[in-house]
Amino acid sequence: MQLTGLHVYPVKSMYRLSPDSARVEPWGLAGDRRWMLADATGRFVSQRENPALGQVRTELTPAGTLVLTAPGGSRVEIPAPSVAAGDQLADVEVWGTRFLAAEAEKEAQLWIAEQLGDYRLVHLDDPRARPVDPDFSSPGDTVSMADGFPLLLTTTASLAELNALIAEAEPEGHETLPMERFRPSVVVSGGEPWAEDGWRRIRIGDLTFRVVKPCGRCVVTTTDQESGERRGPEPLRTLARHHRLLKKAAFGQNLIPERPAGVEGDVLGTLRLGDEVEVLEDGMRWPSDRLV
Repeated sequence: MQLTGLHVYPVKSMYRLSPDSARVEPWGLAGDRRWMLADATGRFVSQRENPALGQVRTELTPAGTLVLTAPGGSRVEIPAPSVAAGDQLADVEVWGTRFLAAEAEKEAQLWIAEQLGDYRLVHLDDPRARPVDPDFSSPGDTVSMADGFPLLLTTTASLAELNALIAEAEPEGHETLPMERFRPSVVVSGGEPWAEDGWRRIRIGDLTFRVVKPCGRCVVTTTDQESGERRGPEPLRTLARHHRLLKKAAFGQNLIPERPAGVEGDVLGTLRLGDEVEVLEDGMRWPSDRLV
């Protein structure tokens, strides 16, 4: 098996970057979801509520500046705020976990309000501030502002099987779903459909990862990531019929990186397209409640 896709989402729920290589940090790929939008209560905002977020293009400069470009061409450059610089902190929340994040400068907030709505743009200055769900992690594991885990893995074999199931149910007029609908961090080619459901520990290139939990899917998967349009019930309908894990329509598996022996600091290593993928520990552990 081989690594054939790498995706970084600088701002939670905005458009992706797809580099040829990416550094891996304990809390995810470098630069991944260290920014997000929050509403007046501090709760995160995503494409679930506002599909237009996915149409904002993102860029990260070598200096760490975030560049956002709206569909109409309006562009803003935003330096990363920080506690050390004395920037204002906001109490924010992702799926029930509250933590502090630094607010972006006023010019950025005005741009966000004009383009997207009454939201605050915040930056996770300290990626150690948000722990991973203790039911699926080890003490000290942390995550950025991703939904729950440092990385999400999907496979091309499972996507091909899912599209075949959709086509079987809708012989005419069905849409072939692209992998971008599922917003993965890493995409693996080769192997059998749904094999990832049984993986416990894998190696990608020189790095190892714990496979900790299936990814329950939501309405974002029905959203065209290029146009921002909701496209109907798929893939949720077919996943609910054929691939339910932990009582949810599931696609993909969440990963937590392991620290290599002798490696100190925030950079654990680098993933590159073409890296070999090897299953180190296997064994089905997620009972299926799919319909038949």
